Amino acid sequence: MVSRRGFLASTAATAAVAGIGVASGAAGASFIANQNVDTSTARRSLEFYGSHQMGIEADLQAVTNFVALDLKPGMDAAAMLRWMGLLTDDIRRLAAGEPILADPAPELAIGAARFSAYVGFGPSLFQKLGLQSMQPAGFGELPAFKVDQLKPEFSGGDVLIHVAADDPVVLSHGTRGLVRDSMPFATVRWTQSGFAHSPGMLPPGLTHRNLMGQVDGTANPILGSDDFSNLVWIEDGPQWIQGGTQLVFRRIAMQLDTWDQLGAPAKEEVIGRKLSNGAPLTGSKESDIPDLAARHPNGLKVIPDFAHIRRAAPAAEGERIFRRPFSYEAGISAQGSLDVGLLWTAYQRDLSTQFIPIQRRLDELDLLNKWTVPIGSAEFAIPGGVREGSIIAQALFS
Repeated sequence: MVSRRGFLASTAATAAVAGIGVASGAAGASFIANQNVDTSTARRSLEFYGSHQMGIEADLQAVTNFVALDLKPGMDAAAMLRWMGLLTDDIRRLAAGEPILADPAPELAIGAARFSAYVGFGPSLFQKLGLQSMQPAGFGELPAFKVDQLKPEFSGGDVLIHVAADDPVVLSHGTRGLVRDSMPFATVRWTQSGFAHSPGMLPPGLTHRNLMGQVDGTANPILGSDDFSNLVWIEDGPQWIQGGTQLVFRRIAMQLDTWDQLGAPAKEEVIGRKLSNGAPLTGSKESDIPDLAARHPNGLKVIPDFAHIRRAAPAAEGERIFRRPFSYEAGISAQGSLDVGLLWTAYQRDLSTQFIPIQRRLDELDLLNKWTVPIGSAEFAIPGGVREGSIIAQALFS
């Protein structure tokens, strides 16, 4: 008797490569098609096929799961290709609001809700499979930073599956399917869950606020712009990474008990921006460019030397990143202290010339370090997008 996982591993990957669709989830699809405006979230979807993997160049979704996995012994390129074929077919279906092949809970596939998922590979995967020559330029393990207090349960990993959606049930169902179909190939190293504002809470274009009350994502490159492409998407190197990017993932714990004791003026000086609208201390609106040379009549700098935005300001051409931060809440202590923070992601062409120089300056003198502590860290190379008839990272493992 063929097991479900054996059936999936041997047939679904082949179907993905050949572009063979299996008609399933008709009941769920027809349910969505007949709904009124009350289910508009369910009907919103993101495109799966394209030059880039989905879910990066997109407005922030409401909920997310990061799942890092480690390869099982004996995995090779051929096994990776089978796994990626399976995930390709799964993600394509889930992005359309459909059940995956042989889904044990197809009734949960009630809509897309802007579901997205992409796959990335850590430096350890290239070492384990002898593919070091296929790593993109500038990619590798991050150096140690003074501010880091990293925990292994939040760090590293051979493979990352990053899942996001605008509905927690859609997210859970999709994550469950992707992880279940990964078990023949890998073991789960860690999972981390986060959230942002729900759909309809913020007008389009308004920046997300983190749990410190600060806008988070100001000065990001505009989605769809040439600036975004030049900073994020890789255009050269091995074929598999073209159209892809490099991800830095950081779990950053927030010390809200002491942060909440600061008054608004002190908080604004720590960041260098106004709490009310995210404008720099030298401006009136969030989009204003900080004037780092501005001084008060007494000669002191308006934006202090220790301010976060001064330390993060680019010191060289192209020394910028695209940030997509999700908040997390992991519990409350008996004393009422919240275990909260950011699941912070940065996307760039080359982490050695973009993220690392910025982080070195933040590590040297950023007063925000008193209230934010990185406790998890990982790096992943994100392959380019998927065309019809192909699978994720096909050129890397073929």
